[in-house]
Amino acid sequence: MKTKVHISTIIFLLFAGVVAAQATFEAKVSKKKLGVNERLKVDFEMDKDGDNFTAPNFTGFRVVGGPIQSTSHVWDNGRRSFLRTYTYFLQPKAEGTFTIKQAKVEIDGQTYKTLPVKVTVTKATAQSGNGNNSDFVISEGLHLITEVSKGDPYLNEPVTVTYKLYVKPGINVNDYKPLGKPTFNNFWSQNMQSQGRVQNTLYKGEQYRYVILNRYVLYPQKIGKQVIEPFSIDLQVSVPTRRRDVFGRRYETAHKTVSSVRRTIDVKELPKAGKPADFSGAVGDFNFAVTTSKNSLNATESLQAKVEVSGKGNLKLFQLPKLKLPSSLEVYEPEFKERVTTRISGMQGKISDSYTVVPQYKGKYPIPSVSFSYFDPSDEKYKTLTSNEIIIDVVEGPLNTATADANKDENSTQKQAITTTGSQFRFLKTDANLIPKKTADFFKSNLFYGLLFVPFFFIPIILIVRRKKRAYDSDIQGSKTRAANRLAKKYLSAAKKKLNDKEAFYEVLEPALHNYLRAKLSIETSEFSKEKISQLLAERKVKDETITDFIALLESCEFARYTPASNVAITKDYEKSVQTISQIDKQIR
Repeated sequence: MKTKVHISTIIFLLFAGVVAAQATFEAKVSKKKLGVNERLKVDFEMDKDGDNFTAPNFTGFRVVGGPIQSTSHVWDNGRRSFLRTYTYFLQPKAEGTFTIKQAKVEIDGQTYKTLPVKVTVTKATAQSGNGNNSDFVISEGLHLITEVSKGDPYLNEPVTVTYKLYVKPGINVNDYKPLGKPTFNNFWSQNMQSQGRVQNTLYKGEQYRYVILNRYVLYPQKIGKQVIEPFSIDLQVSVPTRRRDVFGRRYETAHKTVSSVRRTIDVKELPKAGKPADFSGAVGDFNFAVTTSKNSLNATESLQAKVEVSGKGNLKLFQLPKLKLPSSLEVYEPEFKERVTTRISGMQGKISDSYTVVPQYKGKYPIPSVSFSYFDPSDEKYKTLTSNEIIIDVVEGPLNTATADANKDENSTQKQAITTTGSQFRFLKTDANLIPKKTADFFKSNLFYGLLFVPFFFIPIILIVRRKKRAYDSDIQGSKTRAANRLAKKYLSAAKKKLNDKEAFYEVLEPALHNYLRAKLSIETSEFSKEKISQLLAERKVKDETITDFIALLESCEFARYTPASNVAITKDYEKSVQTISQIDKQIR
């Protein structure tokens, strides 16, 4: 019994020692839900010293700070605790749900990976009054203002929304990029794309410079309180600092994200009192006319009848009234024409329906008057415009037979004499007078000899082609080179499609290089450091300069996540990748 107790105690102590020997490596985020205008802090912590730390690709984020490495040693009652942390500060690129993927590190010869962490990025949060809060990147010297021309418009009355960027003197804006597009739910919107010049103004009692980033013309389509969501932009700015760098400069370049506040527009319903029965939703100040291209014509000739509305208002958001023409006129479907321009104050121009009318019979035909109703927001009342009646005079043509037949007695009939001509009945000839056609014999003809001897001319050509094919196949070195080039292009085909997008290019290039090594060396490259990869390639007789080029490409992929790269550098890295993979494939044994 004692022996069993001792054995179980030994097993427990061994198991406890193994557990104690295991290292801990985990990822911690400052928050799992943040606004698009906030920063995310990510810490990768390990309780044992490790090597070859590899950060993940922060898809959906821009690295604005880090990696910052910190190490702490704590002694408590004779026991030593160790903690090493790699810290990154990330700026979201857009709204959505993103995953902080696995980071890797080697500790005591083993590879440890963190668990993926999901982070949700929402719309911009309310601005913080604390300019020193690192979670917010809104500076006191940068303000994105949303100006609304009217806060309580009527339904379908135009509203102008202007986005202005206010900048304090001393802060230089080098570049800016919108983080998404402004959303205008329950509005018809038109982007005016009018970026203005820099102007000076007073903002909250202080001197500022401002520039108009964009303007939108909105037509509300729903009554009640409608929300204009915050709009965010990412700025690259140079801000003054008290510290000098090695070049003596006092400015520090940084990325800043500023967001406008949420605005609410209270859309009023159109009055119910006095609303005409034919009102179709037109709001503005309009003119109305019904015209014809001619008033007098002959039967089977055509004329154009045009219904036109012109003026200023929501011209694209209502339908024109329809013409009601006599049934004895042939009328085709109208052709709609639109000549409307959208300006800061709203739409203006004209729209029209053009009817093609073809009278068939002689007579006078009236086009009845047509009314058009609209709401004028400046006078806050409905107005109705009515066209004049138009008479179409068909001066020549047949009478309407339906009208003439109605005047006749139903029992009266009129017979007509039948006349015949000599050509009404024709008979087939029974004597065809056919003449036989003589044809030459195929045997011993030119076609016969051509088909017989032409195949012999192809025999030398076939022999030459086969000889070249054997020489092509026997060129082992050339075959290896061609195969290597095809292999390189296969692995890098996805990267080639992303040459115009730096971040996407390097995100595709790095796994392509790893996939190539995994296929050639039968290893999981994510579990090896660059030193281990160099060692394995050297063991397979790959030249040192080729190994150096390959490792340099991996480093370029890592650096590209934190540093800008030009299109020229991206193209060179792609060409270098093709050449390096081809060289490895030819040299590896």
